[in-house]
Amino acid sequence: MNDTPLLIVDGANVVGSRPNGWWRDRAGAAARLRDSLAPVATTGLPARLPAPVEVVLVVEGAARDVPGTDGVRVVSAPGSGDDSVVDLVAGAPQRRRLVVTADRELRERVTALGAEVYGPRWLRES
Repeated sequence: MNDTPLLIVDGANVVGSRPNGWWRDRAGAAARLRDSLAPVATTGLPARLPAPVEVVLVVEGAARDVPGTDGVRVVSAPGSGDDSVVDLVAGAPQRRRLVVTADRELRERVTALGAEVYGPRWLRES
């Protein structure tokens, strides 16, 4: 059993939660999110999620070609990003799984599989 928590970030949803011009450069916005997540793997989220953490960023559409980096595995969704998030949650049933999204339907799908769900603000305020 892997004791390292799995933090899965719904990239499109988290990027889209802030009206900062992300729509002009979706891939760039996803890369900036990826880079902001990199320290989480080794430092965790203070007072919320102790390190180490496996961080996975799910990207789709125009951001599909954003590569992974040290500390962040990037999963390029072949179709729906939501389906890829659900697949990741379902594929790790014995681990603590945390999903960051504000999408109501996705929240229901992953909580039904035993994942914890947090909104984008939870990630930004950590």
